[in-house]
Amino acid sequence: MPITIAPNRRPRREARRDTGTAWTFVSPAVLIIIGLGIAPMLWSLVLSFQANDLVTPSRWVGLENYDALVQDPNFGRAVRNTLVYTVLFVPLSLVLGLALALVLNQRIRLVGLYRTLMFAPFVISLTAQGVLFSFILDPEFGVANSLLHRLGLSPQGFLTDPGQALFVLIGISLWSGTGFCVVVYLAALQEVPPSLVESARLDGAGRWQVLRHVVLPSLTPVTVFLVLWQLIQSLQVFDLVYVTTRGGPLGSTTVIVYFVWEQAFKTFTAGYGAAAAYVLAAALLIIAVAIRLVRRQGATTR
Repeated sequence: MPITIAPNRRPRREARRDTGTAWTFVSPAVLIIIGLGIAPMLWSLVLSFQANDLVTPSRWVGLENYDALVQDPNFGRAVRNTLVYTVLFVPLSLVLGLALALVLNQRIRLVGLYRTLMFAPFVISLTAQGVLFSFILDPEFGVANSLLHRLGLSPQGFLTDPGQALFVLIGISLWSGTGFCVVVYLAALQEVPPSLVESARLDGAGRWQVLRHVVLPSLTPVTVFLVLWQLIQSLQVFDLVYVTTRGGPLGSTTVIVYFVWEQAFKTFTAGYGAAAAYVLAAALLIIAVAIRLVRRQGATTR
């Protein structure tokens, strides 16, 4: 008589029990992500196709909000200001960060203190930075114009001058944003193989040649990360503009995110603001994909 062996169901039951326990721990985080991330994102996407003032019933308008953005000179100016901010801030922050990291990577006295001072501005929130520099750069009572007066130079408008305001904001951002690049580059410089540097020097390579042919290629992955990070930060700048200039003077510092805030919470055209936000989101996605493709192509060619 053949012997039948009953299937062992204990492993399946234990697997289901483990899965249930795992979901018990993970579900709060999943609910938070869905409630505060995915759901608002989908709602704003639907909102971008509506005429909605957040008070009265909405009306479906299709692509009219996006068509209006193309013809809106205020949105065009916000895009130009954002591009100028990004084009200047990103490369300057990387170049300054790398230069300072190379200096601080040397064996110099009090190097730990210098590294801390470089990173300290990055820890300060952009709101606090805006308040601080608003006092320093005040055209009548600020410290900056007081120093210029002592040096015999004419006072400047700084944040109240349409020709200077955007560049002053870039300078404030560099004061804090460069510190992050310094810390990341310093960590990457510690990982450069000393054997490669010594081999290059033994072959007669000078300091510049070692930097160009050994150090910089080793820093490529970190540089790609910093480019993407600084691009996202610059395209999403809002706090500093809101605290210092409120998009002025004469719209010279209105960036895309501030334009979105104005449309949603100042003029109460939330659907129009949501459309502008998704234009920015599409730009960020395209930039991220392009950088990833360039990096992958560079890796395959090597």
